[in-house]
Amino acid sequence: MLSEKQLEILRERRAKVLAGGGEDKLQERHAKGLLGARERLLALFQPDTFQEIATHAKHAGKHFGLADKELPSDGVIVGTGFVDGRPVAAFSQDFTVMGGTLGKMHARKIVQSMQLALKIGVPVVAFKDSAGARIQEAVDALSGYGEVFYNNVLLSGVVPQIAIIAGPCAGGASYSPALMDYIIMTKQNAYMFITGPEVIKAVTGRTTSLDEVGSAEMHATVSGNVHFVAEDDRHAIQIAKALLSYLPSNNTEDPPHRPYPDLDLSPDEGINDLIPETSSEPMDVKQIIYRLVDNGQFLEVHAGWAGNIVVGFARVQGIVVGVLANQSLVRAGAMDIDASDKGARFIRFCNAFNIPLVTLVDVPGFLPGIEQERGGIIRHGAKMLYTYASATVPKITIILRKAYGGSYLAMCAQEMGADMVFAWPTAEIAVMGAEGAVNILYRSELKAAEDRKAKAKELVEEYRAKFASPYMSASRGYITDVIEPADTRATIALALRKLLTKRELRPAKKHGDIPL
Repeated sequence: MLSEKQLEILRERRAKVLAGGGEDKLQERHAKGLLGARERLLALFQPDTFQEIATHAKHAGKHFGLADKELPSDGVIVGTGFVDGRPVAAFSQDFTVMGGTLGKMHARKIVQSMQLALKIGVPVVAFKDSAGARIQEAVDALSGYGEVFYNNVLLSGVVPQIAIIAGPCAGGASYSPALMDYIIMTKQNAYMFITGPEVIKAVTGRTTSLDEVGSAEMHATVSGNVHFVAEDDRHAIQIAKALLSYLPSNNTEDPPHRPYPDLDLSPDEGINDLIPETSSEPMDVKQIIYRLVDNGQFLEVHAGWAGNIVVGFARVQGIVVGVLANQSLVRAGAMDIDASDKGARFIRFCNAFNIPLVTLVDVPGFLPGIEQERGGIIRHGAKMLYTYASATVPKITIILRKAYGGSYLAMCAQEMGADMVFAWPTAEIAVMGAEGAVNILYRSELKAAEDRKAKAKELVEEYRAKFASPYMSASRGYITDVIEPADTRATIALALRKLLTKRELRPAKKHGDIPL
């Protein structure tokens, strides 16, 4: 029979764990607009569904200066719960307990949650808020980081991994979120870097600031490390939930499709109003996307970085899709190093988790320039070719306007594995733009013409009609059909329903060698 003494001991131990670093430290967090580690988990999960793992875990106590220290939960709270009715594993580093520093037991708890996620096939959400490696544990702390990194890689492509940077994430600690699928970072009180301002100044002599090297804004717009920026902890959790709503629990499942009972094939004439009169005028592709997806709901990924390509998640008549689109408002929609990296990473994620790809093409080519060539645009651009060609999920391509040269292929042409390719009548598909082609092909005629400007215009129109027309490509079998813009949503919806059962066999191999 359970004695009162046993109950008392259990309740006392549980109270210490729940208290974390103490009420005073928790109030300090609240004063900064931060939630406590446990509060973050409770905000993520549905009420009364959180079950903690390794609640009473304790460090070995053999390390310098730790023998008499009581570290509730060893500075990290780990467990499982339900998010919108689906199980999710999560861990939350507790900055109120020794700065949330990572030691061997701390790491072991994190790994335990990751291995459970792998075993039961559920996503992992990680709240990162730590001062880094626990110095007192020396090499044991480094060993702990190694175990976390190894398991990040083990889970990669098997279950979705989402990191929420809600506090400091410095040094080696930043590699774990970098190995995960998506990083959400709060604007205030959070930073992430390998070496901070003091180290940079000591080594290079250059003075910099924390914001310059580690802020959410910098990572979301310059480095491209951060996919989403949140106002605060609660907003970050909202973003994580929105992201999870598009993702399967693991790579053996389909995404959470909610197909409409009846397909709606009615035209959307309003889309015509969004198309400029000439292809030389920029077109906001986001406005096109909003017309194509359900209720205009589009969860854009990497919204602040490499704006010449837009990527994100949506549903088309209930079917989850990953959308990629050239944005002619930025760099005329030309592909560059960052856009290639952004697109390739997104394609690879969607393929790993069975998410169909819808590609909207309006691309004049790869961005010319010395910096691009010296920066490796060939290697980076090849990532787009590689990821599209290796993706086995349903792939639907819509050529809206320009589709020139290698960038036409890099945006998932039929030859790169697109299952269906549709084009608007405004599409221009050619080795290069009509103006450039005319200058090369008809140079002698232009020299001889009395009014070269008028002659050039005439030849450009002739080239577009004869050689760049979507009907030219369709006649060669490269285009499934030429469609009216108003029919685009209906065309995508119908094609998706037919392609969901797609199965594609590839040669047996360990893995390909992507040009990283």
